[in-house]
Amino acid sequence: GEKKKPKQQIEIFQNWETYGILAKYCVMSLLRPLLLDVVPTIQQTAALALGRLANYNDDLAAAAWAIGQIGRHTPEHARAVAVTNTLPVLLSLYMSTESSEDLQVKSKKAIKNILQKCTYLPALEPFLYDAPPNILKHVVGQFSKVLPHDSKARRLFVTSGGLKKVQEIKAEPGSLLQEYINSINNCYPEEIVRYYSPGYSDTLLQRVDSYQPLTN
Repeated sequence: GEKKKPKQQIEIFQNWETYGILAKYCVMSLLRPLLLDVVPTIQQTAALALGRLANYNDDLAAAAWAIGQIGRHTPEHARAVAVTNTLPVLLSLYMSTESSEDLQVKSKKAIKNILQKCTYLPALEPFLYDAPPNILKHVVGQFSKVLPHDSKARRLFVTSGGLKKVQEIKAEPGSLLQEYINSINNCYPEEIVRYYSPGYSDTLLQRVDSYQPLTN
């Protein structure tokens, strides 16, 4: 049956102030696909968001916050937001020197909210390459949660270069990030992890150099 409209989701948008600048940052285009989503609550929150965008002219930070509120409810909500390319926009706002402190804080919080619910890994993988360390931790954390339970995702993570990229991340020993990396590596045979680790190809070449061919 249809999911009930959460009261909390509607209350979130009662406090919105002003939004117009967001059109410059693609938010209108980010929200429009959500209007067609199969999950009724996602359609409703997107409609409310667009309504507010149409009626106000500024406060980008509040809009970033609101998108984070949409994405934080369920993995379905997070995926619906992530597939519209919202995360790179929020990351750009967070990292931009032109952004106010308030905008940076709310963009970071929105990214974190969405990441912690998002189990759709293709939307997260670009963040392995682009995200700063304080965001990267949450990205790697999501992979460590999903990969142990999804064999197709594990294979794709290898072929897409994700596993190789994870081996290149420098994490403090004993840190949460290192724990996440260990959890990911435990999803694969040891020789696969070793193969994609930095310097392994050099090790193989050294073995080639030192190898004595068998002769008859």
